[in-house]
Amino acid sequence: MNTPGNLKYNKSDEWVKVEGGIAIIGITDYAQEKLSDIVFGEIQVETGQLIEKGKEIASVESVKASADVTSPLSGKVLEINEKINASPELLNSDPYDQAWLIKLEISHPNELNDLMDSNAYMAYRKE
Repeated sequence: MNTPGNLKYNKSDEWVKVEGGIAIIGITDYAQEKLSDIVFGEIQVETGQLIEKGKEIASVESVKASADVTSPLSGKVLEINEKINASPELLNSDPYDQAWLIKLEISHPNELNDLMDSNAYMAYRKE
């Protein structure tokens, strides 16, 4: 399981990369591996939309399951990754680079304290 040390993670298998007051959000390598071959991805929020922590931001479907993706943080959607709708397989092949889902202007930085570092996430996933 690939869990880059520069990211934060939550228990529902989303990752967050923080750059200043901006959060880049995607699904973890663990999540894409469990889903298997992802054949559909749809981002369900729009640029400019205000979202709360825990709100559904995307849905993904694979040959064996479907899953809702929720936001680990509250904020304003700055950008969505249009590549996901056209090429959902990127979620399998490159979950931490090309397959980010949204970029969010963080509205409650204290919510970052609820996320795990890579070591804690790996320990959580081994349970």
